[in-house]
Amino acid sequence: MTFFKALADPTRRTILDVLAEKSGQTLFEICSRLSVKRQLGISRQAVSQHLAVLETAGLVETRREGRYKFHDLNTAPLLQIAERWPAPTPSGPEKSTP
Repeated sequence: MTFFKALADPTRRTILDVLAEKSGQTLFEICSRLSVKRQLGISRQAVSQHLAVLETAGLVETRREGRYKFHDLNTAPLLQIAERWPAPTPSGPEKSTP
């Protein structure tokens, strides 16, 4: 799945928001935050599948420590887009020359 398709899903964007608040979360922590803070009723399996898509797209990185798997937000792909298509600088009203 491509980067843009991964971002197209609102649930995946919400998961990225949760990881932006606190990186390095386990699946249990992510599910808890989605349920409590975001009032998003979603199964653990569905969250796991969304995380797999985000990992394939390069937006989430995982690391194992013992029996725990931690998920970290990777903003590098987002920065590449911002650098490729920077926001235009606001310009003031055009001045007419006499």
